[in-house]
Amino acid sequence: MPSARHVPDGWPTMVPRIVVDEPEALVEFVRDVFGATGDFHRERPTELRIGDSMLMVSGSSERERMTAFLYLYVEDTDAVHTRAMARGATSIEEPRELPYGDRRSMIADPWGNTWQIATHRGEFTP
Repeated sequence: MPSARHVPDGWPTMVPRIVVDEPEALVEFVRDVFGATGDFHRERPTELRIGDSMLMVSGSSERERMTAFLYLYVEDTDAVHTRAMARGATSIEEPRELPYGDRRSMIADPWGNTWQIATHRGEFTP
């Protein structure tokens, strides 16, 4: 008989979790802006997948609000930054090339989470 794993099948060892007022709206934002998959669940945390990563979103009715600072790799930083602005995010940093090879921008979503949005385009050049 196989032994039970300490992590559910298909889950990474660590999963960031955000707790907000209006969690259904945040789930829609993350799906629209970042292409996440997953359905909103009112009775339990929502599990979203973005690429090979997971994010849990919960409502603040049972927990204190907790925001996050997340670094997210995407195929097109500029396009994602533009979608985020159209969905009510605030630009903290416009897209720009960084010396370590990432094109990156930074936004704050309407719930107070900070997202650094990056596309890796090359290696570090001193």
